[in-house]
Amino acid sequence: MAEAPRLTESASAVFAVLAQAGSATRPQLASLAGLSKPTVSAAVAELESARLATHSGTSSSGTGRFAAVYCLGPAAGAVLAVDLGPALTRVRGCALDGSLLAEATASRTDAADAVREALAALPAGLPLRSIVVAVGDVAARDRQGSGMRPATAKAGPVFDAMAVALPPGVPVHLENNVNCAALAELHEGAARGRHTFGYLRIGVGIGLGIVVGGSVLRGSNGAAGELARLPYPWDDGREPRQEALEEYIGARSLLRRAAAAWQGADGPCPRTTERLFALAGEGRAPAVEVVGRHAADVGRLAAAVTAVLDPGLIVLGGSTGADPRLLPGVRAELARLSWPTEVVSSTVGDTGTVAGAARLAVARGVQTVTQAAQAKD
Repeated sequence: MAEAPRLTESASAVFAVLAQAGSATRPQLASLAGLSKPTVSAAVAELESARLATHSGTSSSGTGRFAAVYCLGPAAGAVLAVDLGPALTRVRGCALDGSLLAEATASRTDAADAVREALAALPAGLPLRSIVVAVGDVAARDRQGSGMRPATAKAGPVFDAMAVALPPGVPVHLENNVNCAALAELHEGAARGRHTFGYLRIGVGIGLGIVVGGSVLRGSNGAAGELARLPYPWDDGREPRQEALEEYIGARSLLRRAAAAWQGADGPCPRTTERLFALAGEGRAPAVEVVGRHAADVGRLAAAVTAVLDPGLIVLGGSTGADPRLLPGVRAELARLSWPTEVVSSTVGDTGTVAGAARLAVARGVQTVTQAAQAKD
């Protein structure tokens, strides 16, 4: 990784707002950064000299005057986002203004190949500033203290297999995949304009992304929202087991309940949750019953979330949670057990996690460039 040039504080501030804006004139940069026009002119000259900004054209003010427009330069670099999903690995390479430069998708077992493909597709010569890897786990410092890795065996092996493809010397940051998806919902999905909400993912596993005041709540161990650790079952004579709730409400158990409810006269038993929900939409009685029970279970989980957080909004995501046919049952059960809370379906889809990871990677990349500022003003 090419080392970021050392910048003055004003140049760092201008670089940060230029990365967020994508392109801007010097008067616009002055307004966004809260700096004087002479200070911004000096900062832009410094950024141009370091190839962190470049002149990209002109803009007319409508009065016959033209102003130079600037964007990020080639030395600003790129970032990489990796979503180590339960079935697929999705990778995105982005410039520090968030624009997409490369992407690749592969099976979970071929995660390293997807990383190599995306890296090879990045424009030559761009320094890589940051890498964010979204994992279905919390992050922990490894025993040697040399970096972060998944805390349990759940995501460890696939992370290790993928890591061999990452270029050395580039900061790697781990983030929980549900937190990443929550960020995508906040910025470009169903929670736009809402600064506090819960993103409840229901699929093969379960998880909760908690956004408060526009920021993800991670907790002291990075484990906030790990709903799989809620005690379950919780009843007389029944001993709670670790991650038993995830086992009960996850997609595999949902399909087992469907198989138990299915009769020979009902036709072929659905082998995927997609098919189960499709049959429920067609009015097939056993599918309607199983999906209805699942909706009530998710509604009870949403009620538990609401009792603790009172988020005002819950976004349902995941391979089963995002299906809109779940909404009526979830809303009804939540209304029965708790106070009024809006419930909506996710709108970012399967790419939400990698989109959120890319946003984090861009923020980390900009920080990498700007944190070397020296107080020379």
